[in-house]
Amino acid sequence: MADPWQESMDHAIAVARKAGAVVRDALQNEVKIMTKSCSVDLVTKTDQRVEKIIIESVKEKFPTHSFIGEESVAAGEPCILTDNPTWIVDPVDGTTNFVHGFPFVAVSIGFAVNKELEFGVVYSCLEDKMYTGRKGKGAFCDGERLQVSDQTDMRKTLIISELGSNRDPEVVSKIFSTMQKILCIPVHGIRGSGTAATNMCMVASGAVEAFFEIGIHCWDIAAGAVIVTEAGGVLLDVDGGPFDLMSRRMVSANNKTIAERIVKEIEIFPKERDDAPTKK
Repeated sequence: MADPWQESMDHAIAVARKAGAVVRDALQNEVKIMTKSCSVDLVTKTDQRVEKIIIESVKEKFPTHSFIGEESVAAGEPCILTDNPTWIVDPVDGTTNFVHGFPFVAVSIGFAVNKELEFGVVYSCLEDKMYTGRKGKGAFCDGERLQVSDQTDMRKTLIISELGSNRDPEVVSKIFSTMQKILCIPVHGIRGSGTAATNMCMVASGAVEAFFEIGIHCWDIAAGAVIVTEAGGVLLDVDGGPFDLMSRRMVSANNKTIAERIVKEIEIFPKERDDAPTKK
């Protein structure tokens, strides 16, 4: 039977590459000649421009589909996942990296139907790597199949995470405390690329065993969630329960043994859900 979402996925790959070229051009030709304060304005404009490219091209081809996009939500659009085919888009994942020219910036496109993720596309713009995952059909990077690490000994793992954007001392203290506890298990090390989408692709490719974070958004992880699971990995909530796309927290790992060991060390702090009702 023909895949009902293959055309959508093919379009996602094409538009991610086109959007990535815009990001790469802005990074290589405009950021270099700007001060840091000006480049913050540039990243906002690039974010908006790239999201517009993606949404407009999708609307033209699939007019009945819905969208959840970082820039759209910031502009006041609701962040509600319905049963309708929905594109979940982060036009520039790794905005701080973008501002500083740190070489991990990604275009992330997830696609859900009936609230279930069907495929994910992550284009790492500066590396020129295209990661894809299709439910039931595997995960790939530039056409090569991805497979998570087979490591089950926590002491031999490399873990990836982020410090996040929250600068509240109490929250920062909990983040550092979690990292310290994991580091002292001990593990081989903790890394961070500055983009959740790239971090999840690193789990899928076997470069690291796990990625965890509290404070991420659905558009950061929707695409990566498909890529990780299709590469043989697992997703959990940070309390060990089932993964919830809208909860703004997640552990993705190569297997349940590693995921559950990480869960034991995480100091949870509250974050408002992505689908929480907007305050009037």
